[in-house]
Amino acid sequence: MLYFEDLEVGSKQSFGRYEVTREEVLDFASKYDPQPFHLDDEAAAKTHFGKLSASGWHTCAMTMAMMVENMKSVKQAGLGSPGIDNLMWKKPVFPGDVLRVEGEVIEKRRSKSRPEMGLFKSRAMVFNQNDEVVLEMTSNGLIQVRDPNSPPNS
Repeated sequence: MLYFEDLEVGSKQSFGRYEVTREEVLDFASKYDPQPFHLDDEAAAKTHFGKLSASGWHTCAMTMAMMVENMKSVKQAGLGSPGIDNLMWKKPVFPGDVLRVEGEVIEKRRSKSRPEMGLFKSRAMVFNQNDEVVLEMTSNGLIQVRDPNSPPNS
């Protein structure tokens, strides 16, 4: 089990493999982001995308799915997230793309008000099969401290 004390700033990991399907792009868009370039080939062809593209929010959801799958193999004492500081959709995602994630811990600190909890920031970059960055985000995570009675600097 990975706890706050085990996180190292600068540590990196690569994980995930997500194949984007046309059916999933259409299904997600029809429910959550029904813009024409996510739903219709002809409409999409007339945009800067040039063809049907996944919603950026769908890309976020696929990223989260890869992160959760990774957490199953790298068990951690995670306590959720208070949010994201930065989110950028760098390139469109298309049906047929295969996505993967590279993550890096960029900051960590103990909670002042809740000594049993630590906070950490991580940068996630999502790549397609051509090693092009399609999404970049900085997220905040909450994680359990192994020993809440240890000094706050540990």
